[in-house]
Amino acid sequence: MKLEMLLNGIKVKNDYIDIEVKDVSSDSRSVKKDSVFVCIKGRNFDSHSIAKQLEQKGVYAFVVEHDVGVKNQIIVENTRKAYAIMCANFYGGPAQSLKLIGITGTNGKTTTAFLIKNILEDVGHKTGLIGTIEYSVGDGTKYEGLTTPTSEQLSQIFAEMVENDCEYCIMEVSSQALAQQRVFGLEFECAVFTNLTQDHLDYHGDMQTYANAKKELFKNTKTAIVNLDDSYADFMLDGIECEKISYSIKDCEADFTAKNIILKDSSVQYEFVGNALIGRINFKTPGRFSVYNSMAATSCALSLGISLKDIISSISKSKGVSGRAQIVDVDAPFTVMIDYAHSPDSLQNILNTLNEFKTGRIITVFGCGGDRDKEKRSQMGAIASNNSDIAIITSDNPRTENPQQIIDDIVQGIKKTKCKIKTIENRTKAITYALNVAKENDIVLLAGKGHETYQIIGAEKIHYDEQEIVRELLSKKREG
Repeated sequence: MKLEMLLNGIKVKNDYIDIEVKDVSSDSRSVKKDSVFVCIKGRNFDSHSIAKQLEQKGVYAFVVEHDVGVKNQIIVENTRKAYAIMCANFYGGPAQSLKLIGITGTNGKTTTAFLIKNILEDVGHKTGLIGTIEYSVGDGTKYEGLTTPTSEQLSQIFAEMVENDCEYCIMEVSSQALAQQRVFGLEFECAVFTNLTQDHLDYHGDMQTYANAKKELFKNTKTAIVNLDDSYADFMLDGIECEKISYSIKDCEADFTAKNIILKDSSVQYEFVGNALIGRINFKTPGRFSVYNSMAATSCALSLGISLKDIISSISKSKGVSGRAQIVDVDAPFTVMIDYAHSPDSLQNILNTLNEFKTGRIITVFGCGGDRDKEKRSQMGAIASNNSDIAIITSDNPRTENPQQIIDDIVQGIKKTKCKIKTIENRTKAITYALNVAKENDIVLLAGKGHETYQIIGAEKIHYDEQEIVRELLSKKREG
């Protein structure tokens, strides 16, 4: 592809040599000789500094934000935005052939995305999905999840979806992806905001910066779907120029509200009301948060022209999402639940749900990820101890941090409590302890890992599937 075609839609500040290039990349580890390299300034490294080295290795051209002293450089205002446009151009602008649905928020993105995907497919639309658990391109094949991919990966995935005749793409859009302009230039048919609570402050620094990143999604969408009960709802809605649709459990001023809510130990039921519509929704995932997630999906589907009757039918058939309030099928007198709760709000939500229905004790096993927001650790310690009968603090994905130091940070939040506290660094030993002390009618909650089938220790990603571990431990217990 000619460099001029690759740069279509980008304002260039200088003259450059229009040459043929075979690839575009921002990764110095995989950049090819006959390609164009986009220099990006990151938090810890600025690849402008290695442009001359890459030129000596045969890279043809460089997109930069300032003069780096190479022969063929293209100076632009923002290389992140330029990279997103260049990737789209390189793959033929595949996103323009798709109806994009973006979902952002701290919690609920994955469940909402799956519900919307199911609804669309149940009424005959071919869809692709990009999310935390998996991504699929419409041919039935599922790949390991990406939330949210790089600009180049996104364009590659979009191209595969178009090749497989997808009409819609549902994607979870992370705050980091928005802050890094990975979805710059994409136009969304519908964008959903679920909620905003403390998370990712290791990256964003403070809640307002985090909120600002989320709001970027609503600057290029036709319809914004917003949870009116969230404290950041007004901020998200303020100043955006698109159709606005709100949903709520508490506020009758919302476009859609949930009435006569019934929370059961295995489902939620409520009347979805608004815009001269009413229908009873039955979603087989417990918890008040499930009302919000299904309301978000329903509001979005309605905006796409799908009938409430078809939406209700689809949601009623949903079996939930892997690692979200998931009951592990085991032969035991107690319940084992796996949930992805890894933020203060999500841990509070799942424990609130369990406390509404428990007939025995709640035994919570959890940890916090290393190299991530340290402020939330003590908060999660307080939440677990205040809402559990036994709290076992252990390791999650420690990454490059000392696991014991993370545990110590969590313990700092635990004040006077009736909850029995146990610290066991090895996660398998912590789960073993929980299963051994569990009695009839107890609930053992394994929080934090959810759908993940790995653990990150140092730089190594090792296989770690909690469902496998639970079944193996209980099998040994029965044999012993």
